[in-house]
Amino acid sequence: MPVEIEAKMTVESFDPVRTRLREAGASGPVEHHEVNTFFDTEDRSLLAADEGLRLRLDRLVAAGTDRHVITYKGPRQLGPLKSREELEVEVSDPAGATALLERLGYLRTLSFEKRRESWELDRCKVELDELPHLGKFVEIEGPDEATVMRLRERLGLASRPIVKSGYISLLMSHLQERGKTTKDVTFPAPENRPSL
Repeated sequence: MPVEIEAKMTVESFDPVRTRLREAGASGPVEHHEVNTFFDTEDRSLLAADEGLRLRLDRLVAAGTDRHVITYKGPRQLGPLKSREELEVEVSDPAGATALLERLGYLRTLSFEKRRESWELDRCKVELDELPHLGKFVEIEGPDEATVMRLRERLGLASRPIVKSGYISLLMSHLQERGKTTKDVTFPAPENRPSL
């Protein structure tokens, strides 16, 4: 089964990382605007098992084209980085996919937008992510922990703590701490916002 191995760090600005990526000859950037919708059972059985079920709308900003992907994420494995099983299936009918998940007992728990800038370097994907409320993150996903950690150092991020929680967990904690019950987390500006 495919396993996702990544290091995720918060940053105040993407500029230093972009500079290092360009100097190293990384390919990119490709800009994405995402809407990530998570599902769970009424009793939150996926959350309790440290699993995740997501439908992502991924809009390529330059081309204006959309992809819809259902992703299952398994429980996090032990280790210094975030490693977990990941299965993905592209779907052509997101409304039908949502209806299917609901018929199977999976309800929409939270949707959130994300701006993503994708680069590739040293057999790794480097994602510069911005989320409402949470700010900026750099994710480095690669074939193994050693490769990811080397690139983390090369990009000047070795001193940044690794965040093992997923964006969905970070957002839900943020909302709960502030007593907010919204199921849709969006950027303030409405222009060019993709919708499911």
